[in-house]
Amino acid sequence: MGSSDRLFNRHRTLHEILGGGLLADVILWRRKNVTLGILSITLCVWLVFEKSGYTLLSLASSVLLLLMTTLFLWAKSAAILNRPAPPLPELHLSEEMANEMASFIRIRLNALLSGFQNISLGKDSRLFFKVATSLLVIYFVGGLTDFLTLSYTSLVIVLTIPALYERCEDFVDKYVMMGYRKLLQLYIKLDYEYVNRFQNEDLVKTKLS
Repeated sequence: MGSSDRLFNRHRTLHEILGGGLLADVILWRRKNVTLGILSITLCVWLVFEKSGYTLLSLASSVLLLLMTTLFLWAKSAAILNRPAPPLPELHLSEEMANEMASFIRIRLNALLSGFQNISLGKDSRLFFKVATSLLVIYFVGGLTDFLTLSYTSLVIVLTIPALYERCEDFVDKYVMMGYRKLLQLYIKLDYEYVNRFQNEDLVKTKLS
């Protein structure tokens, strides 16, 4: 199957697109124990929140308080009994890490603001429909569930859909590309019949005024 018949005309494998490292191995179940461990832990966390009545803030503060108290008593008892202190790594955020995070956030925010500007000025109709559809989906999904359940469901999707897609990508790509071409034809027809017509009418009104 050629690259033109692949989703997004990609030339790389799904594993390469996901970075090709540990994260890609976990998402695609190349390290099953790690993936199963993540799913099990997140399931337990979700059940704790759902059944115990804890909120994220209250649970986080309780865990941090327990951890801090344990380490504090350990360090004090170690000093009294001449024992080694708790084996903690150096807790320090380097300037290089901070600069990389700031650069990453700046690039993403600039791309977001640029896209918003193009939509606001009517320069990118396709992007407008994509963003509007995504926001509508988020709106309806958000009304059906809470943030915690949505986060857990999203994690399950991330750890299952790519792996299933990798196993059936030829079949999926074939039919998704067929559907995409039909939607693209429909979009071009609607864009020509409605969007361009409205833009031309606005241009005529502007010239007349």
